[in-house]
Amino acid sequence: MIYQIYPRSFQDSDADGVGDLAGIESRLDYLAELGIDAIWLSPIYPSPMADFGYDIADYCEIDPMFGDLAGFDRLLAAVHGRGLRLLLDFVPNHSSDQHPWFVESRSSRENVKRDWYIWRDPAPDEGPPNNWISDFGGSSWQWDESTGQYYLHAFLKSQPDLNWRKPEVREAMMAVLRFWFDRGVDGFRIDVLWHIIKAEGLPDNPINAYWTPDRTQRDRLIQLYSTDQPEAHAISAEFRALADSYGDRLLIGEICLPNDRLARWYGTPDRLQVHLPFNFQLIENAWDAASLRRTIVAYEESVPWFGWPNWVIGSHDAPRIAARVGEAQARIAAMLLLTLRGTPTLYQGDEIGIGEVQIAPDRMRDPQHLRQPGLGIGRDRSRTPIPWDESANAGFSTVDPWLPLNQDWQSRNVAAQDRSSNSLLCLYRSLLTLRRSHDALAIGDFTLVDAADEVLAYQRRHTDECLMIALNLGDKTRPLTLPTDTCVAEVLCSTLAERPMDDTLAPNEGVVLRLREKR
Repeated sequence: MIYQIYPRSFQDSDADGVGDLAGIESRLDYLAELGIDAIWLSPIYPSPMADFGYDIADYCEIDPMFGDLAGFDRLLAAVHGRGLRLLLDFVPNHSSDQHPWFVESRSSRENVKRDWYIWRDPAPDEGPPNNWISDFGGSSWQWDESTGQYYLHAFLKSQPDLNWRKPEVREAMMAVLRFWFDRGVDGFRIDVLWHIIKAEGLPDNPINAYWTPDRTQRDRLIQLYSTDQPEAHAISAEFRALADSYGDRLLIGEICLPNDRLARWYGTPDRLQVHLPFNFQLIENAWDAASLRRTIVAYEESVPWFGWPNWVIGSHDAPRIAARVGEAQARIAAMLLLTLRGTPTLYQGDEIGIGEVQIAPDRMRDPQHLRQPGLGIGRDRSRTPIPWDESANAGFSTVDPWLPLNQDWQSRNVAAQDRSSNSLLCLYRSLLTLRRSHDALAIGDFTLVDAADEVLAYQRRHTDECLMIALNLGDKTRPLTLPTDTCVAEVLCSTLAERPMDDTLAPNEGVVLRLREKR
């Protein structure tokens, strides 16, 4: 189980309204008691914060906002001391325009680092070199008056793309990975890995004939030549070989692609790539039993025999799961996430069911929203601080936080849910305890089983243990259908406080059952 921390919003220790490394360290007991295995930190490197850390000015330092390298080492030791792992974010596609590499690259066309980034002359009409659109809207090209060329940026103009066709860039970024591996880091989540290299010649991307104005500017085009190039897999394999040379290390790739193309990022048995190409389908797909069933089947069939699945229901980029599916179904989502075959990733705050957070326009910070308002794509709503208790500023800080808290923080906070045995937080703890105590959930086989309408049901088996999970995604009572010649030996968990030993599922109820053969 991986738990994602957005450091700005986890715990402030120095009264500046922004979370930091010392704050994270102070909350490690909470994470250990939750039952997770690993922590993934969003970027903590020096940055001008144009994209809140995903614009890196130094890959081998810590931003003073979060602490310093000594503080990082203390945090790492404290994480390991609790038997947990620590993963960092690695952002190889682009740097900040304030990174010394880009400052040199921009200084003149003759600079030795000029082609560490992607520079091109204007098109014949004096416009950008091609039609590529930034993921944040507008052209992917920024004109540089001083050197008379455009540079490429897949995101903000302050995030120039590195040129991974340049051997020196590859060597420098591999050195970054070695720096942190040598320090004891247990792995990396690799940001926008499928963006990392571009097609030779940088041809125009095809027009998306199905684009409509309610979608982002990026979606006007199909990113055929700007993402998911064949050469990127060799780079991914280099990352894996380096990680494997350090022993038990983990690489997760952020890759948003259909199943068949996503599966290629596992590599091949003789040339492995990332351990886990992130699977975001629980975030993106419709929330009903039939759709989830199709999604699970298609994904399971796509995972190669040597690969291992993974599932994600929330992130710093996505709407909160409780806001998307509602309070009752957030409990179903918890049971689904933690009982499917594969490694689950939980985003901070989802374990207490933070839902929709209303943020006043003057407090919105996300450049994705500010550049394309009105589309509902802002990410601030997922980045609000964790409410720890009922004290001032929810125990997150002694001052006003950098983003507002969820409006119901005085009742929806960690301390309040810790006191309630029926809370979502306690359900997560129970489910994580089950995963640890039942190999059928941790590593067992997965089989879908027939179920009533609006019910998703499946079995997890390992050796002689058979567990059945049944999830009612509707608001009506549904029959609980068991496989032929089986009966319930034990109800291991329900999303509700109490359930009778009967043959129905209450509205919005999920159960984990231990089955036995009828005698």
